[in-house]
Amino acid sequence: MEKIKFETDNGIEEFYVIDETRISNTNYILVSDSLEDEADAMILKDVSTETDTEAVYEPVADEVELSAVAGVFAESLGDIDFE
Repeated sequence: MEKIKFETDNGIEEFYVIDETRISNTNYILVSDSLEDEADAMILKDVSTETDTEAVYEPVADEVELSAVAGVFAESLGDIDFE
């Protein structure tokens, strides 16, 4: 499983990339802080611009968008419960 590093306000944090998808020309990744069954997960949206030298991701904040993307991940992964 691929790990990805993010620079956050708390320093460098590592997450496991569980899945990724592209919807309406936007990339989304599902990341988790652990591979355990009860791990915390986040859906991140690629908000990079052409001038960014590295990918820029932010958590999906819009509830409608989050629900739609979570549905896509749930369908592709099958056994994941989003709460």
